[in-house]
Amino acid sequence: QVQLVESGGGLVQPGGSLRLSCAASGSIFSINAMGWYRQAPGKQRESVATITSGGVTNYSDSAKGRFTISRDNAKNTVYLQMNSLKPDDTAVYYCNVRGVLATTGRPVFVSWAQGTQVTVSS
Repeated sequence: QVQLVESGGGLVQPGGSLRLSCAASGSIFSINAMGWYRQAPGKQRESVATITSGGVTNYSDSAKGRFTISRDNAKNTVYLQMNSLKPDDTAVYYCNVRGVLATTGRPVFVSWAQGTQVTVSS
């Protein structure tokens, strides 16, 4: 009932920048938290950055100072601006959205996007 469409991944050189986008659509009544997670080969999925409906942000230590998360509530879209990228940032990045469905009973939902590859290499 909720679809997430990611875009913006790719190959970039160390020190470069990328901007990820994730748009949510479907039977959405409201969206609470939105966030970005990543999973590198052989490692567990980890949180990169999250943002609440009120705009409160939280970053992992590795993302602080380099990445910026933002959201457009009118478009149900979350962004991740990544600057000063390092090879250690190479991973599949997943968008996560939590909210309430616009269906009977207003159930909560948690949705994950399929992931977008970010590769930082020279």
